[in-house]
Order: sequence, then C-alpha cells, then structure tokens
Amino acid sequence: MAKEQQKINRIKAAINNLGPMIPGSITRQFNVCGTPGCKCKDREHPQKHGPYYQLSFTVKGKSSSIFIKKSALAEAKRRVKRFQQFKKLSVELAQASITIVRTYGFEQE
Repeated sequence: MAKEQQKINRIKAAINNLGPMIPGSITRQFNVCGTPGCKCKDREHPQKHGPYYQLSFTVKGKSSSIFIKKSALAEAKRRVKRFQQFKKLSVELAQASITIVRTYGFEQE
C-alpha cells in the first residue's frame, strides 16, 4: 500500500501548491451601443466597442459572470487553468483512493 499512499501524498501536495484558482471560462466580447451616430453603427465600416473579457462560471448550481479588466486577463487565465488542473488532480486522487479500498478494504486506508 505504500506505493498507492505515496501517490495520494504527491497528489495532495500538488493540489496544495496550485495557488489561487477560479472555475469557469473566459470569453472575448464586442458590443454595439445604443448611441445614434456612434462608430459601432456606421453602415459601411462598423467598429464594435471592445474587446471586453468576461469570466462565466457556475458555483452551487448558480451561474454567474464577472467582467475582467484587460490588465487582469493574464492572471484570470492562470487561475482558470489552475482550476482545470485541480479538477484533474481531484479525479486522480479519487481513483487512487478507490484502488486502495478495492485492494485493502476500508480498514487499511
């Protein structure tokens, strides 16, 4: 069981070292405003406003979104990527725990 427990310990350490994370996905959006005569309404060469960046996520079954400043975009992307890594590691942790239980039972874990 030492090998399986070492794997669990490595996964837990990796999760602990991930740093700040956030669930969701980031989209780039453009907008057309309601101001008559604005460049975004030009008939020949419309120029939409933007880009705007938005993080969309669901927590406890509730969907929400946050606009992200361009200056914070790189950090937001890193945090989303860390959350994806967290999910992957969580599955690996569950699989390793199941392996121990199947092999040794609940009393040995």
